[in-house]
Amino acid sequence: MASTAIDARPTWRKIIEFPLVAMILATLVFVVTGVAAMFVAKLFNDPTGGEQIVWKLIYAALLIVVYKLVIARLGEIKRDDLRGGGAVRDLSVGLGVGAGIMVVIAAIAAVLNVYSIIGPGDTINLFPEIIAMGVFPAISEEILFRGILFRWFEELGGSWFALALTSAFFGLAHLYNPGATPLTSFFIAVEAGLLLGAAYMLTRSLWLTMGLHAAWNLTQGEVLDVSVSGFSVDGLVTAQVAGPPLLSGGQFGFEGSILGLIFATGVGLWFLVRAIRKGEVMRPWWVRRRIAREAVAVEQAA
Repeated sequence: MASTAIDARPTWRKIIEFPLVAMILATLVFVVTGVAAMFVAKLFNDPTGGEQIVWKLIYAALLIVVYKLVIARLGEIKRDDLRGGGAVRDLSVGLGVGAGIMVVIAAIAAVLNVYSIIGPGDTINLFPEIIAMGVFPAISEEILFRGILFRWFEELGGSWFALALTSAFFGLAHLYNPGATPLTSFFIAVEAGLLLGAAYMLTRSLWLTMGLHAAWNLTQGEVLDVSVSGFSVDGLVTAQVAGPPLLSGGQFGFEGSILGLIFATGVGLWFLVRAIRKGEVMRPWWVRRRIAREAVAVEQAA
């Protein structure tokens, strides 16, 4: 117990391993990886503009490698949230739950005459849209928001601090999307921020949150033909969304509707309750330090 309270690390190491400093370093690594991927993608001189898809593929692949080799090893508490063990299970659960959420929301919207399928869709842009709307945002946004920001905000201020702050940031990150409003960004912060943050708290697995994120986007867009965070895509069906924006989400998509808010938030609360019962709520950094010092004092007094 004494080794927990007595910190023998040199000063320079205490500084670079402090949660906020480690988070800044990890974010810089994240950005530099994107720039490096951009230079590599430029080698593929595609007049059709396909280098954007190439960049996203390279960036996503590099991010996983860089996370494993660099980001996971930063900070005082080393942690790899892209562990090989259980990866297939966590990813599969995430894909299933994410798809299920969107199917249920679409079914309720159909009952309310907000959503209807009017014909078959097409698969002309299926592969690039799977990369652009599913694979890339799932990997890049989950490594950034949960693998970096949530991890070190939690290490600094505790789980509740991290959940609140990353949810707010996640909502703000969608504020300038096409069709976005302050209300849709608030909905994203609550429903998706809570869902993804609580799922991460429960499992400490980015595979689960990546699966949730990818299936959420792909089912909403590529399957149901509904805009994804304001971006129009071609679905496997041709659908019509009508009715008041509060029910339909308008141009932003189901995630900007009260239906998405209620159902996705409900699933997020379920994850959160399970995380609490499992004991996955971390105390703030200063509280953990104080408890460790008090434990050592009691031990020494005995």
